[in-house]
Amino acid sequence: MCNAELRARARERSVHLWEIAARFGCNDGNFSRKLRREFSDVERERALSIIDEICKEREEKA
Repeated sequence: MCNAELRARARERSVHLWEIAARFGCNDGNFSRKLRREFSDVERERALSIIDEICKEREEKA
């Protein structure tokens, strides 16, 4: 499966793909389509850092 690491990390941390998409700069439908093909290293690192940012913000609110 393409972008399996990204999908797994999002699932483990309870981050929705639409949340990542919003910060990635596209709507959730387009982001889901982008996930069908493997991301470049730059895109993958950006998406993974977005997941980390979302988790950090949630922890700060709690």
